[in-house]
Amino acid sequence: MSGELNSAIATYKGSIKKFFIAIAMQLGCPTENDEGKPMTVDALKEEILVNSGEDTLLIFPEAKRLTTSIRYWLEDMISAGARVVCFAVANPGRDIFLDMLEIELSLPSDRAIREVMEAEAQKQGLQISKSRLAELQPLAGRNPMLARKIIKNEALGIKQDKPEHTNYVVIMPIIIAALMAFGIVRFIGMGTGNKGLYITGGVCLVTGMALKQLGSVKGARKRLGQ
Repeated sequence: MSGELNSAIATYKGSIKKFFIAIAMQLGCPTENDEGKPMTVDALKEEILVNSGEDTLLIFPEAKRLTTSIRYWLEDMISAGARVVCFAVANPGRDIFLDMLEIELSLPSDRAIREVMEAEAQKQGLQISKSRLAELQPLAGRNPMLARKIIKNEALGIKQDKPEHTNYVVIMPIIIAALMAFGIVRFIGMGTGNKGLYITGGVCLVTGMALKQLGSVKGARKRLGQ
């Protein structure tokens, strides 16, 4: 869109002034006053707002980091006709995000993840074969950040056997519901005097709880460097 609109991309990293300076420089707005002194944050906001219109495009890769003051300023930018694109894992569901159109992006393809890994390998100066890339790709899933991290670990010689991403269904509610059902059977047997139901429900309840605890057993974890 850079050829069609006056665009800027910025990520808030704790400094509001640096954030607005980055936007102003990309949009071609001055960052110093007539006396040659750096503008204040409020002056930068006003300068960007005055020089923005329907041909202005603002992109924020990590929108959840935006502070309240930035979001209020974006309301004025949107009112001035500027186009704002925010990327986030989940919609925060407040102020400006309530007025925005929500579009769910598809996950990156395996080819795209492999390209990210190849680019990171070149950046790290690592010669890696296609067969090794095919072995490492499942460890990253569809996450480009994990793909870069895996290549960095490979460059450091850190062995990776298990994927760091999670792609599973949580069945704990089903297990709890089954245990409660066995408890109900036990109480029915107790109330009706049916020893068969009482014993069966009690044994199944205790067995289920024991299996649940055994399933949560984890091996010893070594700290980094040990």
